[in-house]
Amino acid sequence: MTLKSIVVENATQNNLKNLDIKIPHGELVVITGVSGSGKSSLAFDTIYAEGQRRYVETFSPYARQFLDRMDKPKVDRIDGIPPAIAIDQTNPVRTSRSTVGTMTELNDHLKLLFARAAHIHCPGCGREVQRDAPDQIAKSKLQNSKTDRAMVTFTVAVPANFSKEEIETWLQRQGYTRIHKQSKKSIEVIQDRFKLTPDNTSRITEALEAAFKHGRGKAAWYSLDTDRKAGRAEHFAADFICANCDKHFREPTPSLFSFNSPLGACEACRGFGRTMGIDYNLVVPNESLTLAGGAIK
Repeated sequence: MTLKSIVVENATQNNLKNLDIKIPHGELVVITGVSGSGKSSLAFDTIYAEGQRRYVETFSPYARQFLDRMDKPKVDRIDGIPPAIAIDQTNPVRTSRSTVGTMTELNDHLKLLFARAAHIHCPGCGREVQRDAPDQIAKSKLQNSKTDRAMVTFTVAVPANFSKEEIETWLQRQGYTRIHKQSKKSIEVIQDRFKLTPDNTSRITEALEAAFKHGRGKAAWYSLDTDRKAGRAEHFAADFICANCDKHFREPTPSLFSFNSPLGACEACRGFGRTMGIDYNLVVPNESLTLAGGAIK
């Protein structure tokens, strides 16, 4: 049975006199009292000492020799206590960016957690941006497609120093002779057409891989009707690219979630948590007055 409180029975550490107390989990609890009443004895010398002692005991004997050993507090019993962290009233770090997270090194774990669990969303269309794997796309389409035929395409940009005819000739030499649509700046090339059957799984996967390769990490999927006419395009990307808006995004890294890094620091406060500016309402409290009449104080 999991306890929902820290239960202390008969604590006699220092000036504590047979103290019994329950401290609930998940709440902010403040211990107050006059000087010498036993606040530090309860918080640091009893609860923290026992939590830290049990935590250190989970390490191997080799690792424990490098850690500070804490004596068992004078208490009959303590239940429901998690690993503990103690922060002194004096701040040994004199930088203005120091926080509880940096002093206890919890920030390092939080940054890593956020980087692994982060989901990127395009600010232009709201679509979640993620890497699309060819085998996953093929599996999903074979299971969920409402048509029995489809095709995969990729887009080739026409450089300013080349003509569209030159790019078409270059594509033909590569074996690409079917074009879905084109404009002055780009050509959408058909990579392959196929039936959506389990026997074609490897063919579909290879077509997507080739489309990603030649389309610079982007490919389009079209479902074909009975007349083999293409429906609406579904865009996929092999990297953190919004295929709809053609925007590239940085892969989530721990530095993006650090206020000590230029990548993750707030642009307004630069990671300090405060800004300095001028409150014009205090400078000119009465805008109806002239300068000579005392508008500025």
